[in-house]
Amino acid sequence: MTDPTTVPRAARVGTAAAFALQGFLLAVLLTQLPQFKDKFGFTDTTIVVAVVTVSLVAGVGSVLAEFAATRTSSRTTLRAGLCVIAIAGAGIAFSQGTVAFFAGFAVYGIGLGIVDAAANMQAVAIQHRYGRSILSSFHAVWSVGAISGALFVSACAGLDVGLGACLLVAAAVVAVGTTVLGPRLLVTGHETAVAPTAPLAVPLRPFLALGAAMALFFAIDFSIGNWSALYLTDMLLASASTAALGVAAYQGAGLLSRLTGDHWVRRYGEIAVVRVGAAIGAAGMVVVVFATGPTMAIVGFLVVGLGAPVVAPLCFSAAGRLAPPGQTDAVVARLNLFNYAGTVVGGGIVGAVAAASNLRVGFVVPLAFAMGLVLLAPAFHPRTASAVPESADRTR
Repeated sequence: MTDPTTVPRAARVGTAAAFALQGFLLAVLLTQLPQFKDKFGFTDTTIVVAVVTVSLVAGVGSVLAEFAATRTSSRTTLRAGLCVIAIAGAGIAFSQGTVAFFAGFAVYGIGLGIVDAAANMQAVAIQHRYGRSILSSFHAVWSVGAISGALFVSACAGLDVGLGACLLVAAAVVAVGTTVLGPRLLVTGHETAVAPTAPLAVPLRPFLALGAAMALFFAIDFSIGNWSALYLTDMLLASASTAALGVAAYQGAGLLSRLTGDHWVRRYGEIAVVRVGAAIGAAGMVVVVFATGPTMAIVGFLVVGLGAPVVAPLCFSAAGRLAPPGQTDAVVARLNLFNYAGTVVGGGIVGAVAAASNLRVGFVVPLAFAMGLVLLAPAFHPRTASAVPESADRTR
């Protein structure tokens, strides 16, 4: 086990800050969807298209992150991705029409994919240096950022701060944060251990099982992030400031689950933690579906947050064990693609079901996904790459 004191403390702080900045800006944009809808006169279908567009181009961003990180470093890639989302946020703030709005969201989606993949590359590399489970702590800081973003939007609504000004301030926070944290990120050397063009050798079936779990979690996560505000305003008649609290409650509970996640993993193992977390998430979604008022729904979102959010960091942690030496960044980037498959489902299918009926029925979909995660719990103890025979299935 590597002595953690040999890992630069600044690298852990810098990477955690990157997670926070990404969560902050994402929450700001998603909780502003009702305001975008009013400003541009969008229908629910248009909002669905916008969300799906972001998810699709984010997948492209994750592929770009793999290409860039294996040729430069995850440090350089992460800094570039943060710059992209800051610029895109400012562009969305100035958008005055549908075309500009969609263009800004498309650029943001590419940056989102780059940051998602590169930040987790850094986190996995740091965890490997520590030799023990610490990945959940990074995702906990992401939750801090998301909570801050949701509360920031709620405060802006309460103070009658305009949509454009709110977004410009959020983009500026990311830009300044990137400038400060960039030099602190981890300089990794494993990128050069394998040539960038070498085929990716990782056992296929365990990898796909982890990918499925990743997709299901992010479908649940994005359903709440994308549709909770609209559910609270349209179905339960909440005010704009109250509607933003659905995401805040979910992310607040998610923060608790991720802060304690590494402890529970060390005590009970990953399979038990995923199984229990998924079951708690399903119970929370039941409360959301049957909510009779905003308060009950917000409590339901909080319960979901107590269980489900621990799944994502454990997916990356397990994938890191599968990766052959020198290919960790590539494996993380490939796994991250399932993130966006999940967000397309969470944003698209839930929205489509809601358009055909209503959002109450739409939230039955993430309820089913939470139940599916319970069944996938055994995938969270995969073999390491070194234990895989040469004849094992591989993904390229």
